[in-house]
Amino acid sequence: MATKIEKRTFNNFPLGLILGLLIGGLAGVVTTLLLAPQSGKQTRDQIEGATIELRDRTTRNVKKAVAQVRSGTDKLTAEVQDKADELKQLGQDKLVEQLDKVSAALDTGKTAVVAV
Repeated sequence: MATKIEKRTFNNFPLGLILGLLIGGLAGVVTTLLLAPQSGKQTRDQIEGATIELRDRTTRNVKKAVAQVRSGTDKLTAEVQDKADELKQLGQDKLVEQLDKVSAALDTGKTAVVAV
């Protein structure tokens, strides 16, 4: 008789396992629904709000980065312009200096020709 009980238990094992899984799963679903902190719509709304906030924060950060790049570019452009003006003035000063030397040499040459 003990053999029949073991055999019956063994034969019903897959059915009992499946039934246990179904009951356990159903109990889990019911428990989750009863204890859920918010509804699905509230969760979707919360996710949508978080997504919008993330988008807005990203937009602000990108705008801030673009402003910093523009500021750096403007500063660099001003520095380059100042350096270009400085070099232009230096070139003009050298030109005037060379013209003065040529003029002085020409005057010396004229004086030498007139003296001869």
